[in-house]
Amino acid sequence: MTTATSAKARYLSLPERRNYRRLEDVVGCKWSAAVLAAIGRGVCRPGQLERFIPGISTKVLNERLRKLLNYGLITRQEHPGKVMRVEYHLTSTGRRLVNIIEQLQELDEEHNSRRADEPELSGR
Repeated sequence: MTTATSAKARYLSLPERRNYRRLEDVVGCKWSAAVLAAIGRGVCRPGQLERFIPGISTKVLNERLRKLLNYGLITRQEHPGKVMRVEYHLTSTGRRLVNIIEQLQELDEEHNSRRADEPELSGR
């Protein structure tokens, strides 16, 4: 006999689905992870980011920067002058997320190195 609290949920609740979609929108996008990692390494100006991240277009970079700003993971700082400079920096939440992304990369590297050390299984 199971109680309501110990029974497994049969589906994700609407708030859980929203949370997963939001998380996927930020972390699931290869460009978002790359932009966050680059900013975490001190690359903070749009032109620098575009050069630092191979294959990203200006349009996609601008979309991702806007999305990351909206989620509160980065801040935008404008420096007035003859030519206005813009810099992006991680928020505390952005720094926490970059740490998690780096941990995932380390896990992936460990996993791949273990797989490379294992002998291939032959089905023949």
